[in-house]
Order: sequence, then C-alpha cells, then structure tokens
Amino acid sequence: MRSVRLDEALEARLEEAARLSGKSVSEIIRQAIEERCNEIIGQRLAHRLKDVAGVVRTGGGRARRTGRKLVEGLRKRSRRPR
Repeated sequence: MRSVRLDEALEARLEEAARLSGKSVSEIIRQAIEERCNEIIGQRLAHRLKDVAGVVRTGGGRARRTGRKLVEGLRKRSRRPR
C-alpha cells in the first residue's frame, strides 16, 4: 500500500476526472500509474524484444565456437607472467 500527497489543484482535477468518467479516484490513480509504468518500461529494449528474444533456436554453430575460442584465449592470457 502506498500513499501520495497531491496539491490542491491536482486533487481537484482528479476528483473532476473521476466524476466525469464515473470511475473511483482510486481507479483513476491505478490506471494512470499502470499507463506510466508501461510507458517507461516499454522504452527498454529488452522489454520491447521480449516476445522475440530467445525464440530462434539454432545449433549454435559459429557463435558457440567463437565463445569457446574466447574462453581459451582468456585462459591463455591469464596464465602468462606479467
């Protein structure tokens, strides 16, 4: 549960919006928060790609070999005297 302080002007607008829409003040607030969160979160690339990220499955091929080569190179590099 959260609480929020509103200035008088915003409180009056909120009451009017609730009255005109036939919704409760709480419903108006919840909807506004949900819309704003969706707007902010929706800007993140990972969120925008969540429906397609990881969907394509391949055998790994070149990417897998490249990953192995990277690990091998890092191991060799860490063994070198400095």
